[in-house]
Amino acid sequence: MVLLLRLALSCRCQTAGRNLQQIQRTPLRQWLLKRGQTTEGGHASVRAASIPNAASDRVLGRWLVGCSGLVLGAVVLGGVTRLTESGLSMVDWHLVKEMKPPRSEAEWEDEFSKYKQFPEFKIMNHDMTLTEFKFIFYMEWGHRMWGRLVGLAYVLPTVYFWKRGYFSRSMKPRVLGLCGFVVFQGLLGWYMVKSGLEEKTESHDIPRVSQYRLAAHLGSALLLYCSSLWMGLTLMLPANKIPDSRNLLQLRRFAKVTGGLVFLTALSGAFVAGLDAGLVYNSFPKMGERWIPDDLLAFSPAIKNVFENPSTVQFDHRILGIGSLTAITGLYLFSRRVHLPRRAKIAIGCLTAMAYTQVVLGISTLLLYVPTPLAATHQSGSVALLTFAIWVLAELRKVVK
Repeated sequence: MVLLLRLALSCRCQTAGRNLQQIQRTPLRQWLLKRGQTTEGGHASVRAASIPNAASDRVLGRWLVGCSGLVLGAVVLGGVTRLTESGLSMVDWHLVKEMKPPRSEAEWEDEFSKYKQFPEFKIMNHDMTLTEFKFIFYMEWGHRMWGRLVGLAYVLPTVYFWKRGYFSRSMKPRVLGLCGFVVFQGLLGWYMVKSGLEEKTESHDIPRVSQYRLAAHLGSALLLYCSSLWMGLTLMLPANKIPDSRNLLQLRRFAKVTGGLVFLTALSGAFVAGLDAGLVYNSFPKMGERWIPDDLLAFSPAIKNVFENPSTVQFDHRILGIGSLTAITGLYLFSRRVHLPRRAKIAIGCLTAMAYTQVVLGISTLLLYVPTPLAATHQSGSVALLTFAIWVLAELRKVVK
């Protein structure tokens, strides 16, 4: 009996000792995990950011915002390339080979001779010199190299962060989607260029890329930009804890519709650029002597005018621009009825100021017959306006409990 009592007491003491050790180790283990450390075999090993937390979210947020900045640079550079009519100067596409531009005079002559075989030189630039060709070549080369830089900025950090365990389960497919979209964007760019290198059925057609492919290329770039910026801002900025109300719900919906309208307006600018529609009616607010031009429905079927008639394309862009300005003004006025944090008020104020600036830039570009510096600024302004719209949506997002 005494032996049984001693054995029972011994087991209870051992169990209590193990429980005490477990209690003592638990806070230490949590403290180590927060700092990416574990105790394995009695030795501390570092596993930086193996569990997603606020610090790793900030790192990822800055990376994605930086990537969106590079995409913004690609959009601006692409717009300048289009305005200077440089996009068809490189008639080949090689992922690695074309990264080194021509160096010797013989290499330049060889590249120039390739360009001479295509419609743009034969119809528009038959008197172009080698010096002039070098300028448009470097414009397109710079745009393509910037695109490769964007690809590396997405893919390489993704591999690094994936191995270090920075991504949560829900984050992984989204990041893979961004990387895949970058590759798709590059292929779509070459598909667009090919449309401008093809022989037209009518000899008097001006060589230019398809406005449909141009819009698809710009639209995919803007989608990539918006996705990266949205993900980056939501990771970097703590969500505002705004008390739910009917007005706040309506404001969120209003902001989403406004953001969609801004995106659609920017996308319509691709059709304006693709058809040189900014050169058909250089007056405002009327188009020539009329509010609605006579040739608005000159093409048949009628739907064709929306995408192929320069007069209709410019008219639609005007309507969308005025609609965006009206919506943003309404959003600003409605936001004054809602109690919002300071950051959200600043974001809406910046969106409103940029909207009026963008309209002034657009009208000035039209009245001055589309000078390249002003037109490039107007194109950049559309992305800046979209940026502020995404910022507003990030500030007004609903807190997930």
